[in-house]
Amino acid sequence: MIARRILIATTNRDKLREIHTVLAGAPVEVLTLADLAPVEEPDETGSTFAENARLKARYYAAAALALNDPSLLTVAEDSGLVVDALDGEPGVRSARFLRPDASYAERFDAIYRRLAAQPGRPRTARFICALAAVRGTDVVFETTGTIEGEVSPEPHGANGFGYDPIFLYPPYGRTLAEVDDEQKLLVAHRGHAFRNLGAWLRQESKLS
Repeated sequence: MIARRILIATTNRDKLREIHTVLAGAPVEVLTLADLAPVEEPDETGSTFAENARLKARYYAAAALALNDPSLLTVAEDSGLVVDALDGEPGVRSARFLRPDASYAERFDAIYRRLAAQPGRPRTARFICALAAVRGTDVVFETTGTIEGEVSPEPHGANGFGYDPIFLYPPYGRTLAEVDDEQKLLVAHRGHAFRNLGAWLRQESKLS
């Protein structure tokens, strides 16, 4: 199989670690934004995760033209926590919930306060990861990974990152911050999305 170069368009080190793990063995050479000249992050103006993933993939694909590789695949994802009782919040604003520099402890407190004001509503929630892959200016692959769960009664666990400590996955009986990376990626939204990408990359390589 032909190994192609793909650019993973995120500056989040935790996400990069997970993505490298999931794509291990795929016929690709993985580049990161550190391989490009510095560029400002785009404004995430989409109203859905999928819109933001496409926006970011196209933006960084344009920035990657300096690499002079027409076969380069630029991959971006947009992900976040959707809480039903909060009408989908924090949703696409998960990384900017409350304010861009808010700590996750502050965000957890705000979520718990809002849920406490609605004791009769379910605590069901899901993580969503939308992924878009762009070659040139064309979106050539899209997928979405989802994991269903609920907001835990209180934060638990020191593994994971982001909202993992408050996301209870019922089949495990634990939050995603209470399990190791292997257990998390087996069921989590980003694991699903990037395994789908890996399968597509393998198929594409066979056809090349």
